[in-house]
Amino acid sequence: MIGLVLPCLLGLVLLFGTALIVAIRARNLQYWLWGYLTRRKAPRVQGTKHILFCFVDHFEPNWGRVDMDRQRHRVDRWCKEYREMASRHRDADGRPPQHGFFYPEEEYVEEHLEKIAALCADGYGEIEIHLHHDDDTPENFVATIERFNTLLNERHGALPRDPVTGQLKFAFIHGNWCLANSRPDGRWCGINNELVLLRELGCYADFTLPSAPSDTQTRTSNSIYYAADNPGKPKGHDTGVPMRVGGKPSGDLLIIQGVLGLNWKNRRFGIIPRIENSDIRKGCPPTRDRVDQWVDTGIHVEGRPEWIFIKIHTHGTQERDMDTLLGAPVDAMHSYLEQRYNDGSDYVLHYVTAREMYNIAKAAEAGMTGNPNAYRDFELPRPAHAQATQAAPVATAV
Repeated sequence: MIGLVLPCLLGLVLLFGTALIVAIRARNLQYWLWGYLTRRKAPRVQGTKHILFCFVDHFEPNWGRVDMDRQRHRVDRWCKEYREMASRHRDADGRPPQHGFFYPEEEYVEEHLEKIAALCADGYGEIEIHLHHDDDTPENFVATIERFNTLLNERHGALPRDPVTGQLKFAFIHGNWCLANSRPDGRWCGINNELVLLRELGCYADFTLPSAPSDTQTRTSNSIYYAADNPGKPKGHDTGVPMRVGGKPSGDLLIIQGVLGLNWKNRRFGIIPRIENSDIRKGCPPTRDRVDQWVDTGIHVEGRPEWIFIKIHTHGTQERDMDTLLGAPVDAMHSYLEQRYNDGSDYVLHYVTAREMYNIAKAAEAGMTGNPNAYRDFELPRPAHAQATQAAPVATAV
């Protein structure tokens, strides 16, 4: 009997192991799961936690290559319904939710940007840069970004200038997730030294990640870190040096990631945890358990764990998702954030733009403490289209 049972058990173990490997590779978990499982947990915080909430959008009016009437409808719906939804909410600083419109260079239409800039001028967000490209060259990439930077600034009042050098500064999201040629087959980029080029062009931080379940996902997850190009090789941002209090910038570009992990409260067939990748869509609405996981993950600048950075993302102009993004699910998400994470004692909520999130991270690096609302404009000033906000209280450095 034992001679029969043992081979059966070994067969079951082998079958389970094979199924596990297949499941891991089907979702490209091999790129990040080990690093996620072995990462250091966020330190426990005594006292108030400040929640810095940033929503970035791969905002593509021409998604699906549609006609101009449909593009206009998408933009008009966003400008009307986002304003209506966001105006019902406020953070601890009296500000409504801030939306990051990462607009693709290759889809530029002046009238679309005029409408979005007007929404931003009323205090609902800021415009940043998105780009889809394939088999590109460094020379063409530089020319493209320089041209688009100038266009956004001169025609639409977007993008801040470095107060020291006068250079236009921007945040970046790479189309198809392929930052620095990170897709294994080399598609949808073509430039290994993209991090260096972005830095030289004025990019202050990349907001592309997480990209899971894409095979462009980095080994590093749930981190704010400096990455350096790997000369002659792709995906230099696979790892990097964590940003920390008292540290100095290093490498080529700052990477600000959103939450990536396993959601054990939302399982397939009641068994298999779903991937939490900070994406908001109809099929993955921002439920309370997801919000709790974003907070509990505790992404922070090392040495300042009481400032928790949450960056979520979406593709906002796809009709199948717009009822979620402009309707009850996101409305309820903000209500939950404001009720659960804005009591003024255990938690204080701050809605921030990508630029403000970067500024607050730099303030933490410089040793600043207290209320991060004081540091929304710490290094980079507001762009011309941004509404002036009330002066925040001054905090102290250590």
